[in-house]
Formats: sequence, C-alpha cells, structure tokens
Amino acid sequence: MAQQPISLIGGGLVGALLAQQLAGRGFAVEVFEKRPDPRLAGFIGGRSINLALAERGLQALRTAGLADDVLQHAVMMRGRMVHTPDGASGLQRYGVDDSEVIWSVSRGTLNMLLLDAAEAAGVRFHFGQSLVGADFGRQRIRLADEAGVQRERDAGLLLGADGAGSALRAAMNAHAPLGERIESLGHGYKELEIPPAGELPPAALQLSGGREQFALEPHALHIWPRGGYMCIALPNAEGSFTVTLFLPAQGAAPSFATLPDAAAARAFFATDFPDLLPLIPRFDEDFDGHPVGTLSTLYLERWHLGGSALLLGDAAHAIVPFHGQGMNCGFEDTVVLTDLLAAAPGDSAEVFAEFQRVRQPNADAIAAMALENYVEMRDSVADPHYLAKRELGSALAARIPGHYMARYRLVTFTHVPYAYALERGRAQDQLLEQLLRDTPDVAAIDIEAAARLFQSKLAPLPRLRHG
Repeated sequence: MAQQPISLIGGGLVGALLAQQLAGRGFAVEVFEKRPDPRLAGFIGGRSINLALAERGLQALRTAGLADDVLQHAVMMRGRMVHTPDGASGLQRYGVDDSEVIWSVSRGTLNMLLLDAAEAAGVRFHFGQSLVGADFGRQRIRLADEAGVQRERDAGLLLGADGAGSALRAAMNAHAPLGERIESLGHGYKELEIPPAGELPPAALQLSGGREQFALEPHALHIWPRGGYMCIALPNAEGSFTVTLFLPAQGAAPSFATLPDAAAARAFFATDFPDLLPLIPRFDEDFDGHPVGTLSTLYLERWHLGGSALLLGDAAHAIVPFHGQGMNCGFEDTVVLTDLLAAAPGDSAEVFAEFQRVRQPNADAIAAMALENYVEMRDSVADPHYLAKRELGSALAARIPGHYMARYRLVTFTHVPYAYALERGRAQDQLLEQLLRDTPDVAAIDIEAAARLFQSKLAPLPRLRHG
C-alpha cells in the first residue's frame, strides 16, 4: 500500500524533528505552524527559555544526525548547585563523572536548527497557518492565515505535535472525546534574567562563584530551594542565565497572589534570595513585564482517532518541567513513531494503536516522576535524610553497579523505559529506607551487607545503553 502524505500540525521542537526523520524515510511531509517563521521573524516566546537536553533527547538527535550541531550551542551542566539561605552553595553531581551530564540549550536556537534540518530533508513548512477545524472522515483540514482568511485542504495522515494547547487535540476531542484530564499543579512560574558578568558591577560578582562571562558557575543548574517554593537558573551560551521563580499561585505568602508587583517581589527576594537579587539588575522590569506561567499535567485516554489522526509530545502528554524531560520524552516519541510508520506505512491504524500502547505507560511514568522531582528540588536537596539516602546510594552504585543505579541516572543517562525507571526506583528506595531506619549515619552501615540485600531482593539491572 502506498504511503499517504503526512500533514503535521506544529513546527516546534518535536514537530520539526519528527518531520525531518519522516522525510528521511521517504515520507512526503507538510508542516503547518501558527507562528511566523522564527528564522525570519525572530523567536517568539519571551526570553530564550532554556531546556535541559539529556541522553534520550540526544539519542533522538543522533538518530537524526543532529546531535553534534546542537551540542555546539549548548552549555554542559554537571549537577545541581544548591544555594542555601545563608549564601553558601555546593554541587550535587547528577552522575558519576562528566560522561553523565545534561545540557542547557536555548529553545529558539534549537528550534531554528531543527527547522533548517527538516527543510534540507525535503519538508515543506507553512508558517502563520492555524488549524481551525478538521473533517476526519474526509481527511480534510481547515486553516486560517494571520489575516483570518480560511482555506481547506486534503490532510492525508494527520499528526499533532502542536503542544500542550494543541488545536488538533481540540478538534479530535470535539469529533470523539479523548478522555482528556488536566491536573493543575497549583503553582506558577515567572522568568527573570541574570545578564553576562560584564554587565554587572564587580561588587555583585564578588561572592557569586562565576567565571569568565558567567556571573555564576556555568556548568551547573542552580537551585535556591526554600521548602514549598524555589528559584532555579540555567546557563545560556552567551553568558546569561535564565532564572525561574516557582511559587504557589494562590494562598498565604509567599505566593504569586501575595506579590502583586515588582516592589513586593523585590522585598521577598531580599529576604529569601538575598544572594540572587543583586545579580538581576532588571528585576523590576522582568517581574512586571513577564506573565505568570501555569503548570499542569495532561492525561488522555486516547491519543489517536483510528488511523486518521495521532497526537504526540506535549499535545498528548504535557508534564511539569521539574525533571527536565518534557522535550526529551517528546524527542523519544519521534524515534518510536518514525520507526513504526516506516515499518508499516500502509497500516496507520495499527501503527497509531501500537505507538500509544508503547509510549503511554512511559508518558504516565515520567509525569509522576516530574511531579515528585518538584518536591525533591524545592525541599529534599537540603534535607539531611535525603542527603543520607543519596550518599548510601552512591556507595552502592560504586559497589554493585549491576544492581543499583539512582533513579535520576536511569531517567537521565540511559534509555530504559520511563516506566521501568519508576518501578525500579521505588523498589530501590524501599531498601534504602530499610537500611537507614536504624541509623541515619551512612558510615555506620555495613556496605557489604547492604549490597547483599540489594542483590537478594532485586533482579540485575538490564544492560544499560548510554550514548
């Protein structure tokens, strides 16, 4: 059976990467994106929002032949630099060494690189084109340009990579309910910016730990954990940092409801983040000028309508950003879907069903782990019991690497399914808790007995693929 042409809604990160991979397998792909071409109009989306690129996303980029190009625009992050209220800081490594790091990359830079690669592979892009309706029976879509002028066209196979607010998902749901459930976290976020070191007075940099053009240590994801809330900062290649404040949306102070303007926010930062405030010279302008973003998790019972339309990436399973895996999960989607379609191009109904069967348990697992990681980042990283578990886990990883690997490392540096990482992590955590029940002092634990416990209770880890 001949390949159907593919209409892909959404030319963001996942859409552009998927389009490039499909075109490379011989599919005719047209992409419809509601925003203007960022290569001509400039990237729209506030500041250059950073993303954390980890092994799963890198593997997808390797598959597409793009990993080396992307890494030239990325900054390596070795771990979490935890900033305590007294101004002290310390690095908690993500992995065992520099072979296990994540990369901070600008969303705009990455999107433009992926668009260029997709066009070079033969993909046709249509910018300024919003999906306003679909007739799934006739395989037709209705589009509107920036002036509101509408037109209809044949769709062929419809794929939706148009993000958490997916227009294709809305059209599919109107045609046949998808079992959509959106769970709000109840917390919001606001972006601020630390400029390159050259734009800051020397006094502000005296104790910051930065070097060269960076006001802070460049090779780290910085966290100011404060219990129920936090700030984080990710490096940008040119020397700035994108700072994100995460707070409850409503309720007693501190919440966004109790910070109505920059003056209130400045007083809050002076008390809770005194070492960070001097590094944000445009604090008032940033705080008053940037909206409060919302944080939610999207769950769908169905990701597809038979063989006519399928959702992937955030359009199917948007998650909160606290594990840095949203983009990585979406990129992993593109590899799985491309392989399935290439293997059975004439049976889209079976391909779409199999894609959901394979990916949905993993999407649910990373959604759960991202929510748990918020608590870890804003609270546990400074908690003595958490630090003891981390220390004991590191000792076990060195002693029995075939039976113990921290869940964060399984998620971030290997290709094991997210669902496996979640289940294995819970089993390992129960044993760590058991070992620490009698003594909080890791030095007092018999590491050989602990190793035997893990080996007796848990199956060996699967062969772990790093890049």
